[in-house]
Amino acid sequence: MTYKRPDGRKPDETRKIEAKVGVIKRADGSAMFSFGNSKAIVAVYGPRKLHPQHLQDPEKCLLRCYYDLISFSVAERKRPGPSRRSTEVSYVTANALKKALKLESFPNSVIDVYIFIVEADASTRCSGINAASMALAHAGIPMTELVSSISIGKIGDSIVADLTKEEEDYCIKKDGKEIKAATDIPFAFLSGSEKISLMQLDGKVNVDDLKEAIALGKKMSKKIIDIQKQALKKIGEE
Repeated sequence: MTYKRPDGRKPDETRKIEAKVGVIKRADGSAMFSFGNSKAIVAVYGPRKLHPQHLQDPEKCLLRCYYDLISFSVAERKRPGPSRRSTEVSYVTANALKKALKLESFPNSVIDVYIFIVEADASTRCSGINAASMALAHAGIPMTELVSSISIGKIGDSIVADLTKEEEDYCIKKDGKEIKAATDIPFAFLSGSEKISLMQLDGKVNVDDLKEAIALGKKMSKKIIDIQKQALKKIGEE
């Protein structure tokens, strides 16, 4: 059964994307990125000397990411402070970004990346990664490539890009029961090599579906990279 998207988008169409660099004046680098009603604001501080000293690495810089949804970013007020989910997303975000950074340029140092989700309607980790990649570039951190992130999903028999919360929660009725029929696959890609730096799976897909999802993710990531580059170019011209 072919899935018809509630907002009328095509399978390979994202929500409206907005990207801006230099949104926080006192940060070393900052950026905003949004997919529709999912908006992330990121501030980067560093590189700076890492304390306490026993945490220092003489061969490379430590990258620390802090991801969190602000309390009123979702319909029901979120309890302030980190959660198990935010800790997990912080960890996978750092891993997705590390592959594009020349951390060996700053031994014994630390770079802190603060990711705040100010509006949430699915794909928040993807919005955060996109904004973080731009903010790191804005901060002048040496990078081999940009990192772009997109959520690809399987809903019914259809592979689609940039899921909304409504689509993530899509269910079908079977034997009188509602069964979740959506699979969410967040990806992150490196802009030059097109290597995957993040792939997670919430649900089930077969091998053919996964191959189709990867191909669509690579296609959509090129659009995102162009938008990231345009935002960085714009701030460079100001």
